Amino acid sequence: MLITERAPVRRDAGPPLRRLGFFLVRRRRAVLGLALALFVLAGALAAGAVPRLSLARFEAPGSESDRAQAELAERFGTGSPDMIFLVTARRGTVDDEAVAAQGRELAARVAGHEGVAGVESYWSRGRPPTLRSEDGRHALILVRVPGDAGHVRATVLPALVPEITEGTELLEVRSGGGEEVFRATVPLARQDFVRAELVIFPLAFALLWLYLRRAAAALVPILAGVFAMVAGLALLRVPLTYTDVSTFALNLTLAMGLGLGIDYSLFVIARFREEVRAGRDRAAAVAGAVEHAGRTVLFSGLTVAASLAVLFALPFDFLRSFAYAGIAVVAGGVVAAVVVLPAVLAAIGGRMLPRRERPARPGGFWAALAVRVMRRPLAYGGAAAALLLLLASPFLSLRFGVADDRVLPPDAAPRQTQDIIRQGFPAEETDAVQIVSAGAAGGDVTRYAAALSQVPGVAQVDSAAGIFAGGQRAGDGDVSRFAGEGTWLSVVPSAEALADDPVRLVEAVRAVPPPFEVLVGGYPAELADYRASVVDRLPLLLALMLGVTFAVLLAMTRSVLLPVKATLLNVLSLGVMLGALVWVFQEGNLSGVLGFTPTGSLDPSIPILMLCVAYGLSMDYEVFLLSRIKEEYDRTGDTERAVASGLQGGAPLITAAGGILALTFAAYATASVSFVQMLGVGMAVVVLVDATLIRAVLVPSLMRLAGPLNWWPRGRATTSPR
Repeated sequence: MLITERAPVRRDAGPPLRRLGFFLVRRRRAVLGLALALFVLAGALAAGAVPRLSLARFEAPGSESDRAQAELAERFGTGSPDMIFLVTARRGTVDDEAVAAQGRELAARVAGHEGVAGVESYWSRGRPPTLRSEDGRHALILVRVPGDAGHVRATVLPALVPEITEGTELLEVRSGGGEEVFRATVPLARQDFVRAELVIFPLAFALLWLYLRRAAAALVPILAGVFAMVAGLALLRVPLTYTDVSTFALNLTLAMGLGLGIDYSLFVIARFREEVRAGRDRAAAVAGAVEHAGRTVLFSGLTVAASLAVLFALPFDFLRSFAYAGIAVVAGGVVAAVVVLPAVLAAIGGRMLPRRERPARPGGFWAALAVRVMRRPLAYGGAAAALLLLLASPFLSLRFGVADDRVLPPDAAPRQTQDIIRQGFPAEETDAVQIVSAGAAGGDVTRYAAALSQVPGVAQVDSAAGIFAGGQRAGDGDVSRFAGEGTWLSVVPSAEALADDPVRLVEAVRAVPPPFEVLVGGYPAELADYRASVVDRLPLLLALMLGVTFAVLLAMTRSVLLPVKATLLNVLSLGVMLGALVWVFQEGNLSGVLGFTPTGSLDPSIPILMLCVAYGLSMDYEVFLLSRIKEEYDRTGDTERAVASGLQGGAPLITAAGGILALTFAAYATASVSFVQMLGVGMAVVVLVDATLIRAVLVPSLMRLAGPLNWWPRGRATTSPR
């Protein structure tokens, strides 16, 4: 296609981004060479960053359960078991003498393994019924492995588990427990992402080709996404020098990198084509794309990064890791779109243009839709809002819970172990609530243990005063393990109580008045404290997210009402996303199709992460559309014309980009780990809703109703066209 220039354009004048565009045109070879060198360097840094990503736990530092664990370890040299071995008699029962002898030998082998600090088994504890299945075929070995999650899951367990699960002539052995569950989750989640990426790349290329109609134009946004991924992982080397970053940050980097790379590249390529259609030569077209689309990309990147940066307000390494990853991948995507891509356009811009330019037609579908909506804004806007509120309504029954082994597929080995324990054991000794006290009298321990044993959902209470069940003393038990400075009690929940609501059980235990000062810990208490810490900080998180993004939009539009409108609409789209998560993953709809096990609640960590990511991506499209509308309004001073023209110019691109992004996220719905499925389903829903009903109907209807107030206090500020 022949590119001509109809008007002279000064290369050394105009806004900074325009001057940057001309600079990138003049230095395109140097920029592309530097970009290639940086990509190679970033690849080396990224390869070094991946092995250093750690395996974080769901824990609340400084909480009551955290202090209880420290007290148990310091005073009694014990604590919650980090993992378990489920021992199954191949013949007979676990009480047969030959089976018991091999069980004791197996427990001794576990105790002698490097990294293991403590082992208790059915046979060493006097054969309590809580460590034996009701049919007598299974028994438990409880293992305590101190250290951070990375050391336990990456060093100790990979050597211990294969050796012990080989079993013996009489014993079949399976591994399980919290550490083993999450050790299995990481590689499965990584496989899910890799498998999804293998589908996403060719699918994204095909969709981009259908939209852009040139192979080169379709390939460049994908390469920009790869650049963003690699640059994001390389930049993670910075926080890795002073803090832990979760390995799940790798998954977020892969998911966001491609999406943002495609989105931002499409913004720039579409503007470049528009500038060419206006008759400008290649240099001026590149400069115009950097000036207008580049500004949009910068504000969008700032908005997405700001949305994720609010996770720094939470004192959890697991969630902070996503802030590091999100900010890093946004930086990579912005550099790819605003610096590298313009140099590519300057070098091969002709290959980015359609082979046949479609003849310009007055108006268009999107402009006509905007005009139709603005004629009856209350009717169209009200109907769209009502539909979105209906889709969001399941959110009202949101119930926060805690993650367990059911995030894994049914065929995962740790999941199968926990299923056997849930179905065959009368109580959950492995997840006992542990209560520790620095000083207590014997009679007080008796009364307190008896009171705790009457709490609904408690199977029994083990203490220095004996075993209690239903308020009565039920036996002596192994009282030697409670010896030390002070005392501690083990509150063993029933399997039903732990499966139903472990947090409620912990609250009930803490509600029993203690006769002496206590700290309540154990795995259920750790999960309860983590959930409470996250949920308690949720209002602060939302306030920061809304406030920061409002400030960014205020700086871009210089209007008060437009950021308010954008915030309200994005909150509505987030409500739809949460409604979908509740309807699917909490209530179990589509569980048969997607292949997950609903638990009746949602762990707060993943929805909070998705809130921040989805809010940032929603603002991505809001920033792009508002920039087009504002540009037209600055030129004409006519709000309705600006909305129709902005929608006609921006909606096709938003729809294409949103469709591609939604399909890429939807690919993660095929994952085997429910965390990954939640990310895929929720993000696909919010992107589709945002790119259709929100932008095409609610934006024009609300802007029509607001009229001149849209631009208050700036008012009309027209500029002459270039």
